[in-house]
Amino acid sequence: MMPRNRSMPAGGPEWRSAAARTQQSLPSPAFLSTTMPDGTPWMTCYRRDSGYLVRFEALADFEISRDGMTITSYASPGVSAQTIEHLYQNQAMPLALSLQKKLVLHGSAIEMDGLAIAFLAESGRGKSTLAASFSSNGYRFLTDDGLFIDRKKNQYFVRPGHPSIRLWDDSRTALVPVSTRPEPPVDYNAKSRFLASDQFLFGNIECQLGFVFFLGDGSSRDVSITSISGQEVVIETIRHCFLLGVDEQEMLKDNFNQLADLSRLPIFFKLDYPRRYDILDRVRDAVVKHIDLG
Repeated sequence: MMPRNRSMPAGGPEWRSAAARTQQSLPSPAFLSTTMPDGTPWMTCYRRDSGYLVRFEALADFEISRDGMTITSYASPGVSAQTIEHLYQNQAMPLALSLQKKLVLHGSAIEMDGLAIAFLAESGRGKSTLAASFSSNGYRFLTDDGLFIDRKKNQYFVRPGHPSIRLWDDSRTALVPVSTRPEPPVDYNAKSRFLASDQFLFGNIECQLGFVFFLGDGSSRDVSITSISGQEVVIETIRHCFLLGVDEQEMLKDNFNQLADLSRLPIFFKLDYPRRYDILDRVRDAVVKHIDLG
């Protein structure tokens, strides 16, 4: 069995790693399919008697129990252990937690003055680059991809994720010292993974959620921060929410109610800026100033 993540949220699933196997065709159609930004098939989900099967084509199958408490992974032959761990941490585990009615969003987060500052966006909009920029300039990152949110009475807290950041080559060149060596890559893209270090500070502590920024598409001519609220917040968070039981009314209702409650907090903003590395210091300054004023 592969080791479980030490930063796993309380009540997280038990992960069992089975022997590698070739993916076989399934008799029933998938009820959920997603693609990469370029249209390449990414994830397909199937309903099973015991729960769900989540498939990443030619990479791995993850069997998830109906209650989200156990996950069994089946690597495809030749796929590296690093790839399976990454898929577990950033895909299978968040989906399993959604079956436990926990709130998990697709985003990164840093710690600032004891608060968690979250950045939500679809893949490719610079969440990891922004987290790396902050963490290489004196702030600690909490998570690079999966944002685990716990509600305690009327407050929300972000739990730390895996202590690593994954970057494309251009971000690596712009932000990472040449002497820093990456971890072994995963098998499905060329992003480099860097463990927390003196260059990338990591905060292994739970922090109260302070601010949430939805990243724009980069069309802004300058750094721009605008507030949003109400229905717009719910719509945006739904877009970035991990949810496996998308065809189960009770689960959809519970998820919507959680997001509606969260959206009532005055902590949501849109952040957009030109996607240039020479402007990242201004982006950081704008975010810090906004939080100080808030």
